[in-house]
Amino acid sequence: MPAPAPFVPKPVWLAALYVFASTAIAMTQGLGLNLITANLYQIQGPLGATLNETVWLSAAYLAPNVSLTLLLTKVRAQFGLRAFATWAIVAFVAVTSLHLFVDDIQSAIVVRFFAGVAASPMSSLAFLYMLESFPPERKMTVGVSLAMTNLSIVVPLSRLVSPSLLDLGDWNGLFLLETALALVSFALIKLLPLNSPPKTPVIEPMDVVNYAFIAVGLGSTAVVATVGPFYWWFEAPWIGGLLAIGVACLTVAVVVELNRANPLIDIRWITSKEILHFAGTLLLFRLLLSEQASGATGFFQVLGLKNEQMTTLYLVMLGSGLAAGLFCVCFVRPGRAPYIHILALSCLIAGSLMDARATVLTRPEQMYLSQGLISAAGVLFLPPAMAIGFASAMKKGMNYILSFLIVFLTTQSLGGAVGSAIFRTFVTVREKFHSSQIAESVVLSDPIVAARIAQLGAAYARVLPDAALRQAEGLALLGTQATTQANVLAYNDAFLAVAVLASIGLAALLVHLTVLHMRAWRAARRPAAAAA
Repeated sequence: MPAPAPFVPKPVWLAALYVFASTAIAMTQGLGLNLITANLYQIQGPLGATLNETVWLSAAYLAPNVSLTLLLTKVRAQFGLRAFATWAIVAFVAVTSLHLFVDDIQSAIVVRFFAGVAASPMSSLAFLYMLESFPPERKMTVGVSLAMTNLSIVVPLSRLVSPSLLDLGDWNGLFLLETALALVSFALIKLLPLNSPPKTPVIEPMDVVNYAFIAVGLGSTAVVATVGPFYWWFEAPWIGGLLAIGVACLTVAVVVELNRANPLIDIRWITSKEILHFAGTLLLFRLLLSEQASGATGFFQVLGLKNEQMTTLYLVMLGSGLAAGLFCVCFVRPGRAPYIHILALSCLIAGSLMDARATVLTRPEQMYLSQGLISAAGVLFLPPAMAIGFASAMKKGMNYILSFLIVFLTTQSLGGAVGSAIFRTFVTVREKFHSSQIAESVVLSDPIVAARIAQLGAAYARVLPDAALRQAEGLALLGTQATTQANVLAYNDAFLAVAVLASIGLAALLVHLTVLHMRAWRAARRPAAAAA
């Protein structure tokens, strides 16, 4: 892999344009990823699909997206950064435009697959455009912080703009804004070329062969994680078969890479103690952050709220994320990452514990503070973690950048899908448990239950003169209320579990820091004792 191009100082106005270009590209890519996830229930009607069918839109997008950046990094080095940027944005504009002509679920799944392919280079371009503006000493602090903030705030932003886009034209309306942003990004990329390093022939035939195994392995795992909670893990036999194919392909890829003189991914470096610790930290935090992606939104959907009724909540999440990003810009420096992570975990614990006290009467305004803290935690965690991993890879050499990318992508893209799957599965299991507990206490011989059924059935008195039918309707309403209550209790259990896991992570981090400080203190005492 070639060394990065030398830094070329730019006027302030031009550097600001590169930052703006990075932001526009990040928003374009992020909306494409999250608009479908944020509106799975709303797009069923326009596409004439069930919920399980619409979930395949997310699975089709993630299947190529989770791994393609790995190969594209070498493509970028071999064919040049400028050519790579031009063709990447042209492909993205073309695929994004296709969304405007889709009106059925089959063609939508095909388009979403190619959208996942076309979007793979976009996050890299957003990152590179942000780093282009800053001198080397600020790239891993200010540049990384701003780039990761842009990529993190897109989730609440997509839910914030979704209601207006749906009003413009249902499914097609969702992608009007993305198409417009893609055209703006195209213009910015053409007007603001990146400083490109020299082209270097780095692609070997075995890179392409082994990437095919990696792509199938990670893609299969991403599909299983996305659709598993909806089809349910043990109800669809093909889920196990697909997961077995993924594990087999990844095993073949690892064996091949271990026996190559110039591997695409350095498996030995990835499995070293330092990188395993780094990957475990990233994965744990990504799993915990699924509380916001699948927790609060899913909780309010159970209560019957839609995105337009949670606008202020998403504004709070967006504002807290931006504030956390600015905090990272000011305070992320070498050696401070553990302390920023302590702050992030503390915010996550506090926010999750607040959410764990939710009831059926809880509304978005009761979660402004808790969700703001969780949103800030997500943005606080990524920039220092990214800087640490990137610096570790750079110390080993440019060839280790690819190995670092696979660690980061696996823990973020695939980790996000796995985290949401675990969260949904946990909520489903706990809902069944609480439903059984509630059902055992609902007996018609109980006078309180009988009075409640009569009260609920009385609402139909004007349209149902038959007392038996009114009782049946009252019983059905009571069952619906019991299911809602069971779901609320299940989400409370999930929020509490996130708080417990985050507390364990915080305790482990504090112990780790204590051990490091003790070693440093003992090392400092030895020279003093020897001198005495």
